[in-house]
Parts: sequence; C-alpha cells; structure tokens
Amino acid sequence: MKLKSFLRRFRNSQLFWPLVAWIIILIFDSIIDPSFFKLGIIEDPTWGKHLYGNLVDIFNNGAPLMLVAIGMTLVIATGGIDLSVGAVIAISAAMGAVLINPALGNSLISNEILTRNSTNTPLPLIILADLAAGTLCGLWNGFLVARAKIQPMVATLILMVAGRGIAQIITNGQIMTIYYTPYFWFGNGYILGLPVSIYIVALVLIIGWVLVRKTSIGLFIESVGLNSNSAYHSGINEKNVKMFAYMFCGFCGAIAGLILSSYVHSADGNNNGLNYELDAILAVVMGGTMMTGGRFNLLASVIGAVVIWTFTVTVYHLGVPANALLAAKALLVLVVILLYSDYTRRFLSRLTSRRKRGTQNDTAC
Repeated sequence: MKLKSFLRRFRNSQLFWPLVAWIIILIFDSIIDPSFFKLGIIEDPTWGKHLYGNLVDIFNNGAPLMLVAIGMTLVIATGGIDLSVGAVIAISAAMGAVLINPALGNSLISNEILTRNSTNTPLPLIILADLAAGTLCGLWNGFLVARAKIQPMVATLILMVAGRGIAQIITNGQIMTIYYTPYFWFGNGYILGLPVSIYIVALVLIIGWVLVRKTSIGLFIESVGLNSNSAYHSGINEKNVKMFAYMFCGFCGAIAGLILSSYVHSADGNNNGLNYELDAILAVVMGGTMMTGGRFNLLASVIGAVVIWTFTVTVYHLGVPANALLAAKALLVLVVILLYSDYTRRFLSRLTSRRKRGTQNDTAC
C-alpha cells in the first residue's frame, strides 16, 4: 500500500512527466547508438583525469540552460516572464571578457593583447562584475514589472532588444576571444572527474531550494502567482516578491554567461545565449509550472532543461542539420503541450479508475 501510495503521489508530482520524457529519449538514443551511454576516463594536460562521454557532455553543455531555467521558474511562478535572459547572458559574458583584457574604452583590442595569458583585473573581481551585471539587469526588469506596472512581456522585451546592443558596446563591437586560462575553469574544469559546471548548477539549485522551501519566500511567490491581489490584501508585498524573482533570474543568467563564455573562450554579443529564453521557458513548462503562475518545482525545471539538451544531442545524432533544430524543437513543444493538456489528464484519470474498478471486481469474485 505504501508503494502504491508513493507511486500515485509521484505520478501526480511535477517530476513525473519530465523524467518520463527523458527516459524515453534515452531509450531511443540507446537504440540508434548502442555506445551512447559509454563512459571513459581521459588524461587532460590542463585539468587532469576526468570522465568523458555523451551523458557528461549533456550535463556540462546544458548547465547554462539549467541555471537559466532555475531563475525563469521563479519569474513564471509569479505570473511573469523574462524574455531577456539570453541578452543577460551576453552582457555578463561581455563584462567578463572586457575586464580580462586590459584594453578598455574605445581602443581596439589587438591580437598582442588578446594572446596574453594574463589580466590586470583579479579573477574574483571579474566574477563579481559578471554577477553584478546580470543581477542589475534582473533588478531593472523587476523595477519595470513591479514598480512601473509594465506588462512582463513588454518590460523584458526592452532588455531583450537593447541587451545585445549593450553587450556590443561593452566589447566595442568585437567578438572577444579569451586566452586567460584560470577563467576557463568554470566551463572546462573538473572536480573529482566531473565538470565544474555541474557542481555550480547543484549549488545554485540547493540555494534556490533552501530559499523557496525553507523560508517563506516560496509561499509568497506561489501566492503572488495565484492571485496577486489576494496576496497584497494578505499582507504580502507582491512588488518586492516580483523584484526578488527577476533579480534571482538575472543572477542565474549571469552565472550562465560566465560558464558559457568560459566554455567557448569568447564573448560574442550577437550569439552568446541566443534563443536561451525560449528553451528556458520550455524547460519550465515541461517541469509543470503553469504560465499563469502558482505552484512550481525547481528540480523539475532542471530536469526539463536536461530533456531539451538530450533532445538536441539526439537530433544531432540523427544527422539533422543545425539550421533545422528549431523545427525539431517545435515538435517537442507540441508533444509537451499535448502531455500537459486537460484531455491527457482526463484520459489518465479514466484509465486509473478503470484499473481500480477491475481490481475491486477481481477481489469481490
């Protein structure tokens, strides 16, 4: 009975469908490529021995999306949306790249400067500047939504459009290649054989979970998302709650920009974080968070991001061209919508009730 009760609760939880989708994709991958799950150990001259394989690459390359999905979850849970996370990633990456390279202002960055494996700015200050830039972007979005009362889609669309221009201004319109090895540790380093980015995602997820499940912040976010007017009359400062959600989303986007620029060794205002806002929204919806706000689950959103990245790897394994990836993701969006539709829920409820009646009849006989 306890097992049945657990299975019933798990089926109704927000973790169920993302995990089912991930397992189905992994089974398909194992069929088309029997060596898909193969793991090995490689000796790297810079980072030492570490694991390599498709699963390691999925979690390492998908770490920025997981981080953005964590922040996006809180924003959507308040009934909002953040279309600017991709631009925030670009701004954060640009800020780190400029601080690493000593040529600032309007002077062009020469190859002699770029190939110098040193920086005039301490690495901790570079990281703080990255995080501050993203958090300030989130604060700006939160101010427009919570204080200026602008619709979330319109408010974040402003930074979505202007953000990449800001990143271009920061980098003086250049694609800045980074040659500072210590900076590469965040996107390419390893701890105990696993990528550093996985540990960063786990740390942010734990911090987010503690904030929303061990304090009253999570309850406030759900209350604001369900009914902001009722939350206001209950004594909840819904403006501050929304501002916190957008700031946390900007903070997560900044970390994602740090990892992404570290991984690709460059900052490109046009392409860093491109379309990440769409993937993050899909990951959050796949994790069971309603676009109207309310109940949410951070872990489910992270699993949703893993599903998206595993699906991306699968599409590439099938030989689908990169320019057709968006069309393939559209199919994934359609499947997710159907799974979360009321029709599917009613169908599963009817199926479960029929099984219960069949079991009761067999017992009676």
